[in-house]
Amino acid sequence: MLRAARTAAGWAVLGVVVLLLWPTNLGGCTSFTLVSGHSMEPTYRTGDIVVARCGVPQVGDVVIYRPAALDGARIIHRVIGGDPDGWRLQGDNNDAADPFTPTQDEVVGVEVLHVPRLGLAVGWAATPGVWASVLVLALALVVWPSAPRVRT
Repeated sequence: MLRAARTAAGWAVLGVVVLLLWPTNLGGCTSFTLVSGHSMEPTYRTGDIVVARCGVPQVGDVVIYRPAALDGARIIHRVIGGDPDGWRLQGDNNDAADPFTPTQDEVVGVEVLHVPRLGLAVGWAATPGVWASVLVLALALVVWPSAPRVRT
């Protein structure tokens, strides 16, 4: 009985985690963005990962938005004014507001978590040299001759 309760609790926790982390491109509400550039320094630096959830931002929130004029590119900046009909945004390291005033439909999400430098490790792990090395090691482990078995 206790084992079944633990199993059910484990599945429930897994379900909540999946629900919270389900990405927007699969119909969920969570977005993971790799920071690139200097416009949000010192708050965010190139290689940081920002996790955002859908919602209506407030002035001061950091949002990820996708302006229609940039054909799918994402920008991560701070809300300095506006409303769902047109947000005014600006990078922390910029002297002027963005030329775009995205509507709420263009806002991908509001920042909920910042993981410094994680994107650098992910980027490094995704390089062809690393993958080739992993494949060579895996192949070596599969074809490496095992020690002869001694029968007694």
